[in-house]
Amino acid sequence: MMKPAGQYTSIGGQAVIEGVMMRSPHFIAVALRKPDQKIVIRYLSYSSVSQKFSFLKKPLLRGVFTLLESMVQGVEALSYSAHIAAEEEGQSDELSRWAIAGSLLIAFVLGMGLFVALPHFIAAMVTSSARIQLTAQSPVFHLMDGIFKIFILLVYVYCIALMKDIHRVFQYHGAEHKSIYTFEAGEELIVENARRHSTLHPRCGTSFLFFLVLISVGVFSVIFPVFHLTELSRIPLLNHVLMILVKMLLMLPVAGLAYEFIKACALRMDSPFFRVLIWPGMILQKLTTREPTDDQLEVALASLRQVLRLEKPKECLPLKGFKKQSLEINKLSELEMTQAELAEFSEN
Repeated sequence: MMKPAGQYTSIGGQAVIEGVMMRSPHFIAVALRKPDQKIVIRYLSYSSVSQKFSFLKKPLLRGVFTLLESMVQGVEALSYSAHIAAEEEGQSDELSRWAIAGSLLIAFVLGMGLFVALPHFIAAMVTSSARIQLTAQSPVFHLMDGIFKIFILLVYVYCIALMKDIHRVFQYHGAEHKSIYTFEAGEELIVENARRHSTLHPRCGTSFLFFLVLISVGVFSVIFPVFHLTELSRIPLLNHVLMILVKMLLMLPVAGLAYEFIKACALRMDSPFFRVLIWPGMILQKLTTREPTDDQLEVALASLRQVLRLEKPKECLPLKGFKKQSLEINKLSELEMTQAELAEFSEN
């Protein structure tokens, strides 16, 4: 079932290789299923940049910096999960900080090339034909650009979902959502409760990407004509290259808008209007989530339980303050559940 209304938790997560990362306001935990079926959990404290500079919590800015922090933490979690998998095979390949920075840079360049440059050039070729003859001054150009972006995104997600390893990651993605829903429903964090919930969540990164594309269409349709950004050079090819560079720069503020949109919709799911608005992003999640097994749910719940334990120092003081530690359990029941209320970690 999908949670129709009420509060949502500020705790979020990400699926990794054979596991799930959960992030609470002050801690990160990555739980992984090892080949011997034990669950290893690495946990560490962290301080968001917005906790140091309060102005970064302002609307629009908070979305940009949340996205950047999530990308860094996500790559680190993926690196750790790959390292654990490699260790089981007698190898070791955890990324260094420089390697992580390089991976983020490569991912950024590839993402911009695939989802910004490519659809722009396709739209330019289509609209430059003798029958159409549209320029970037027209909102229709940016609408076509957006359609090509969404098409490329759908094809990309569909193709990688055919890979066996990615299919399992998508199952863990579903397990992450089910675990979060269980906590938001105020239920005990056990497999039996999590199993009943939906794999689709309104605050999912998949929905964020979808609305990032849609909002960019509206933003570019206004900004490019108004500020004459379609006439940056008399050389057609160079003009389009410069427009693409401007679009890349504008993607950060657009990301801030997309974040605020997702947040507003998620907090108003009791309204039919907002449920309709968020519906396309929820449907897209059917491509990036799969029904998890009970073993996968157990891993996701272990990660969530651990960050909640870390956030409750009165009940589990020895765990507080460690920069990076790990523990290993045979089953979820070995990880004592901490009493935590949604109101303590509500999204606002």
